[in-house]
Amino acid sequence: MNNYTGPGQYCCLPDLPLGLRPDEASPAWMNKADNAWQLTATTMVGMQSVPGLVILYGSIVKRKWAVNSAFMALYAFAMVLLCWVLWAHHMSFGTKLLPLVGKPGLALSDKFLLRQSKLGRVPMADYVYYEFVFAAITVILLAGSLLGRMNFYAWMLFVPLWLTLSYTVGAFSVWGHGFLDKYIIDYAGGYVIHLSSGVAGFTAAFWVGPRLSHDRQHFPPNNIIHMLGGAGFLWLGWAGFNGGSPFAADLIASLAILNTHICAATSLLVWVSMDMIVYKKSSVIGAVQGMITGLVCITPGAGIVDPWAALLMGVLSGSIPWYTMMVLHKKSAFFQSVDDTLGVFHTHAVAGLLGGLLSGILARSNLLEMMYGSSVSYAVTEGQLGGPLKQLGYQLMGAVFMTAWNAIITTLICLLIGRIVDLRMNEEDLEIGDDAVHGEEVYALWGDGERMPSSHRRWQMTPRIPSICLRHH
Repeated sequence: MNNYTGPGQYCCLPDLPLGLRPDEASPAWMNKADNAWQLTATTMVGMQSVPGLVILYGSIVKRKWAVNSAFMALYAFAMVLLCWVLWAHHMSFGTKLLPLVGKPGLALSDKFLLRQSKLGRVPMADYVYYEFVFAAITVILLAGSLLGRMNFYAWMLFVPLWLTLSYTVGAFSVWGHGFLDKYIIDYAGGYVIHLSSGVAGFTAAFWVGPRLSHDRQHFPPNNIIHMLGGAGFLWLGWAGFNGGSPFAADLIASLAILNTHICAATSLLVWVSMDMIVYKKSSVIGAVQGMITGLVCITPGAGIVDPWAALLMGVLSGSIPWYTMMVLHKKSAFFQSVDDTLGVFHTHAVAGLLGGLLSGILARSNLLEMMYGSSVSYAVTEGQLGGPLKQLGYQLMGAVFMTAWNAIITTLICLLIGRIVDLRMNEEDLEIGDDAVHGEEVYALWGDGERMPSSHRRWQMTPRIPSICLRHH
């Protein structure tokens, strides 16, 4: 029985507790439990970026780049939010403009935000919020390839341009009723987020250029304990990442969360084991990399595969990206020529592609129906053998498109920005690091919290245009 009788008009159902009765603030179509979980899950994803990746980036890099690396993540989070509500949400999930992208538009009105979401029994505001944190973390993951040398002013331009021209196209094509929507299985972003960020980060790293030679050869973390703290935010936040995708506190959400942790733990242990077998030492950084590849790999299939499949995906995500990063990368002149600071290509592009292909093979038809409804039919549900093979072909097709689009658009964006400001800092600023870029340093190493003598304090210095803002010929 629907007790909604018109705007502001509700009849009381005496058999419902007072807290469950609909009113103007809780319409009959809204499930309060789903809404509470969705807001919680979304905030967990947001905390993967802020403070998660802010802490991780600020501690996994050399001390002189801690502030700059953390700030790149914080800036991107803020900039993506404004772009998202002003135009990018509708480009990603709105009315179709082209097979690749939707029409830009504002996502700010009460009329739009307070109506029922296209997914689940939650307000559209939840949907906008959730998809924003996905977009934000994609750009921040991409930044991991560029730490330690990218001109911050170039990064300020790169973020809105890449979000608008690259991310929105991938999101709309796969999730927003674009041309891949009916063919590609991507439960929570193996392609849209991780393959995209890995390919775009690697491409941007090529155009920005490498770090200083001695930085590239010797780039120790400045605080491994803080690095582990940031990694912890990333791991536990992934429960919201994959558990929030159904937009309901349902069976798929529960399965997705368990599968996420199974795959991450397995991948971490396999990566550490590989390090111990080959290098005779267990690496903490390696453990974090293995954790990440496991989380990435399970993402496109978290709620639509069985736990045994998540275990298998963990074994493969702990070994195949390990091989591409620790063996193939060191042997390949091509990989060596591009300075991908945190190895984002391996941890996200390789792991995301692996997860996408495995999800196409291992997805269960009954789980797909629970997630997407009986009206959605993927090739994997067809027949005994032909279905999964056909789905694998579609997954490959999607991977080729996402790779090509991100490589091409990221290249064009870098070429455009390079005509306005330098993509890479000048050599003098690269030698100094944070102090040259921001006038701040991560640790006070002498005195009582003072960084430099009072005569040189930043707020007493004569303002000038920073050299990194200028384009050098």
